[in-house]
Amino acid sequence: MWLMLAVLALPLIEIALFVVVGGGIGLWLTLVWVVVSAALGVLILKRVSMKGPISLDRDVRSLRDPMSPIARRALTVLASGLLILPGFFTDTLGLLLLVPQAQMLIIGIVARRVRQDGAVQHGQMTIDGEWSEVTSAGKERVSGNPADAPPSGWTRH
Repeated sequence: MWLMLAVLALPLIEIALFVVVGGGIGLWLTLVWVVVSAALGVLILKRVSMKGPISLDRDVRSLRDPMSPIARRALTVLASGLLILPGFFTDTLGLLLLVPQAQMLIIGIVARRVRQDGAVQHGQMTIDGEWSEVTSAGKERVSGNPADAPPSGWTRH
């Protein structure tokens, strides 16, 4: 419900800001602002797309948490999309999302609301893995217990 109201309110806010701010600074400066902000959004999007995989690979290889850089890149892409859209409100939101402190604040808020499933968290390191059961004969069983083999003793039944 709130999302629908926000989607409906966004064009009204943009129109009102175009009338008020555009009336204050004039038509030509308003048009220049729209074109410059869209060009800035395209340049930022191009920069993120060109260097994204390189830094992600570096983060994974250095065993750092890759989720923060991924989230920062996602917020930067969102910011560039908001800059590409014409309007003073979306440009303001886009510029705010480019500030690193604002990005970290948003990532922290979202991280507290999201929980991880299927992983064990130990300090800053997340440990996730698969397991298989090994029989006493040294053979690996991946799924289920065959009726003729006893449990290995490594698992509780």
